[in-house]
Amino acid sequence: MRIVITGGFGFLGQQVAAALLRRRALGGAPLDRLVLADRVVPAGSPLVADPLVEVVRGDLSKRLDKVFKQPVDILIHLASAVSAECEADFDLGMSANLDTTRALLDAARAQTADGGPTPRVVFSSSIAVYGSDPALPLPPVVSESTLPTPQSSYGTQKRICEQLIAEYTRRGFVDGRVARLMTVSVRAGTPNAAASGFLSGIIREPLAGLPATCPVSPDLRVALASPRRTVEGILRITEAERGPGGLEGGLPVNLPALTVTVAEMLDTLRRMAGAAVADLVTVTPDPAVEAIVGSWPAAFDNTRATALGLRPDENFESVVRAYAEDHPEAISAGPIGLDE
Repeated sequence: MRIVITGGFGFLGQQVAAALLRRRALGGAPLDRLVLADRVVPAGSPLVADPLVEVVRGDLSKRLDKVFKQPVDILIHLASAVSAECEADFDLGMSANLDTTRALLDAARAQTADGGPTPRVVFSSSIAVYGSDPALPLPPVVSESTLPTPQSSYGTQKRICEQLIAEYTRRGFVDGRVARLMTVSVRAGTPNAAASGFLSGIIREPLAGLPATCPVSPDLRVALASPRRTVEGILRITEAERGPGGLEGGLPVNLPALTVTVAEMLDTLRRMAGAAVADLVTVTPDPAVEAIVGSWPAAFDNTRATALGLRPDENFESVVRAYAEDHPEAISAGPIGLDE
């Protein structure tokens, strides 16, 4: 089995790749080759040293010949320009998110037309496809049957890609699956340009002894998923068989959501790490950020994900504990009581 991950050296890409390499298989089939495609390859990445890994470096839209030089069985498409980038630069978002996705789908279609295997294409969408329209406010609890009315360029681009994947699947060009990701928290590493990036930063930076800014009202409710739960969801949707007991219909799957307020996140940080750490967070409202993140739903019906054996994080404390377990090198603020 040859699996391609676009954005393979991004935060989630590396997590998904590492999980696949630990398994050495997916859905019972052995992994023969794992292709990681990305613009930049971090120096010293342990993934590069694995004999199953092949690296495709550069602009994805110009490297599709390399990606498809041999038949692709599964393509996990994680590469994306993020929300605030897309709002600041419309053309960047359209190129990176929409044009590149269509080029990937057309390359996959060509493989099928040439008699190769029909690629299983897994697309990482986002809850940003939802938004509250004045004529159609969001219901208190959102499900896959809720009409998406995105209120950002990023959400619009993701929604268009969802529809393209549905059409290419209907026509038999690909076997497309769409996983709508919740905001992932806590992300390790450096901040990115996502509007929701602060939902990691207000935990990650203080735990590292660094100040952080919260750009929204603490009473804002948000839907989160830990990196562990997010990777689990992506892989489960990738390997699920079609039909009863598996992936039924063509609807996207909203990954399970933990609903919390920002205030509850900060209270958890204070309880687990102490006042000195929690006081490193300063609330400084940014209307542009709050307009984007505040347009996203916060409460989800997890029925469709539950049918696939997926579940949300138990609580935000478990999210912080998992971060500390997975990234002990990032905890430098002194004893924080994570083992109490």
